Amino acid sequence: MARLTLKNIYKRYEDGEKKLFGKRVENEFAVKDLSFSCTDNSFIGILGPSGCGKSTTLRMIAGLEKITDGQMFIDDVCINELLPKDRNIGLAFEDYALYPPLTVYDNLSFNLKAKGLPAPQIKEAIDRVAPLLKVDELLRMKPSALSGGQKQRVNIARAIVRQPGLLLLDEPLSHLDGKMRQTLRQEIKRMHREIQCTTIIVTHDQIEAMSMADTIIIMKDGRLQQMGTPLEVYDNPANEFVAGFIGEPPMNLLHSTIAKTQEGFFFTFAASDLRVQVPERYNRVVTDGMNLTLGVRPVDVLITEKHSSTPAPVSIYENFGDERRVSVRVGENHLNLTTTSEVFYKHGDIIHLEFNSDKTHLFSAETGVSIK
Repeated sequence: MARLTLKNIYKRYEDGEKKLFGKRVENEFAVKDLSFSCTDNSFIGILGPSGCGKSTTLRMIAGLEKITDGQMFIDDVCINELLPKDRNIGLAFEDYALYPPLTVYDNLSFNLKAKGLPAPQIKEAIDRVAPLLKVDELLRMKPSALSGGQKQRVNIARAIVRQPGLLLLDEPLSHLDGKMRQTLRQEIKRMHREIQCTTIIVTHDQIEAMSMADTIIIMKDGRLQQMGTPLEVYDNPANEFVAGFIGEPPMNLLHSTIAKTQEGFFFTFAASDLRVQVPERYNRVVTDGMNLTLGVRPVDVLITEKHSSTPAPVSIYENFGDERRVSVRVGENHLNLTTTSEVFYKHGDIIHLEFNSDKTHLFSAETGVSIK
């Protein structure tokens, strides 16, 4: 096991300098002022859209990319200048990168042989790890005879057979189909509990991060947006980006202007008659005419029999079997909701909505930061 700490990490690629119209232009930082730490035996998910810097961060931890600025520690040792082989790290890439001429056993033993370990010790290590990833029956086979899921199991087994203090997984499930992804998610989670190794997985798939990781790090444009447990980032997003990125379907984010009436404060929306009363807990932070963004998850928009709210016509209805998704137009935007009710709606049907006021979120119109 290992403790990992990143302090003010920056990364700019040295070959990024270009000339544009005769002027020298430097690349933006791929990673900017990134700081976080994880404890022994934790499972961290680094989550974000393509190009956000998550894989670059993983490669810097592994020693495959040089850090431009900042410090990185494993336990109390600064690893900025340590070679990858000296970091006691296991790494499984998105691509399986298995040696085609070798059997699964030889693929697993390759790095151990390179370290000069005796054959009995290598066999003991493989016999311990192979059942964890369910590759013990594949040891005599070659990669060409394996399915995608089996190859990825072997890939991960090869990373952990060397007993690393830190296991790094770079989008390990991206090439697999939906059913196999679900199966291997469960296998990786179980494996993590059994080997008790600090694990970091990089993914753009929030389901993978939310289901496997104990702590999630969300990145955008090279910067840390929020770090917390899956429940914390879902229930208390730090900004609009996190709110819209976490959750399926994503949170509704509606630009609103506060209107004060004799009945209290109301959210109003441009080009729409829809009005929603502001929960009392926000009365101290809102003012008449204030512009902000209202966030509410589809599960917290309820269809009600009460006719006290402004009616809304159904724009889109989708039936997914276990749930139904309904969308109503609010000005230029759509307000999406999910329901388990088996009532069928068609385009133009009038429904009445009620928000779960305890689950609404406010964000600054200027900065996108959460307003508490």
